[in-house]
Order: sequence, then C-alpha cells, then structure tokens
Amino acid sequence: MRLFKRYTPGMIAKHISRLFKGRIYIYGVGKFEFDNGKLILPERADTRHFKAVKEINREVMRLRCAYA
Repeated sequence: MRLFKRYTPGMIAKHISRLFKGRIYIYGVGKFEFDNGKLILPERADTRHFKAVKEINREVMRLRCAYA
C-alpha cells in the first residue's frame, strides 16, 4: 500500500500506471484500490471519492496516450 500525503493526481496516476494492481491511501480523501491501471471506487463512496477517481483516471489515460 502506498501512502500519498498530498492529493496530486499526476503523481498518483504515474504510480497506478506503473504497478497496474494494488492499493493506495490519500490523506484527506481515503483509501482506494486499483486494478488493470485504473482506480476503482470504494464500496461506500462519497463525492470526494467520485471526483478523485474521475480526475486520476483521466490523468492515467493522458499518460497512456502520451506513451503511445
């Protein structure tokens, strides 16, 4: 499990795209799991979870397009 002290979508997206499967925790937002290079919503998701997942997955897609 990787801990992120700040919510920085770019750095989190790089971590997710490198490992493809695992868990992360973002201080102030909560814990997440990711699989196949995409962040997955927690079972009990708040609006902050929805916003974080959407923004981070967008960054992951941006990274994939940059490498293609």
